[in-house]
Amino acid sequence: MEWVGILPEDVPDPRAECVENLKLMPIPVLGLIPQPSLEDTDSVSLNYGLDDRGYSEMTASITYTLWRNPDDRSDPVNLADLDEETRRGIEEIPPWPRPPWLIEQVERMRYPQLWEAVRTTWHREPRSSLESLLADHINHILMNQYRQQLWPGDKPWDQHAPVITGRMVNGQARTVINGVDMPAAEVDTDPFVYGIGARLAGGGVVTAVLPRAELHRIQVRFTTRR
Repeated sequence: MEWVGILPEDVPDPRAECVENLKLMPIPVLGLIPQPSLEDTDSVSLNYGLDDRGYSEMTASITYTLWRNPDDRSDPVNLADLDEETRRGIEEIPPWPRPPWLIEQVERMRYPQLWEAVRTTWHREPRSSLESLLADHINHILMNQYRQQLWPGDKPWDQHAPVITGRMVNGQARTVINGVDMPAAEVDTDPFVYGIGARLAGGGVVTAVLPRAELHRIQVRFTTRR
């Protein structure tokens, strides 16, 4: 259901529907291991493709809240670097009641979000290499989160060639999934993000794209998301 304008105070939290939709995923959804600096708030998006045989592909993407000082969430170091328009939108309280989940999401905008940081990708008939899927994930993050750093003064509708290609991926890396050391592929050369991914034993691929500036705070290990 889509809402336009003022949301009724009792409108359901859309994350509940998203969690239910994740049951359609043919393989387990992975995320980063639980750790103090990352908070998983069920901000998961699900994209899929359909054909006459049903679902042909699915991608689940997890967004995390980053806590630079998880022991004291009131520490100003935890705050995101916001522009004046965004800050004003958070501070201004409308004269009508809002759903509790919406208030929570608006307040969470004060803190850095690792947008779509981890992807679990499934194809009914695998046709993309791990390297190309990792490059796609990295380019998706760069185009949406680092556009102004890459192309100052750029317009949102301007088109650009991919920053990362499959040939730039190192296929000799390692990672840990559910406590098991696994072969992996990584991109450790981009100035803005670090990317890593691996094929899953049960089919599919997991990839993570993380801000290089925050990498020292994050344990880059995967686990099945419960």
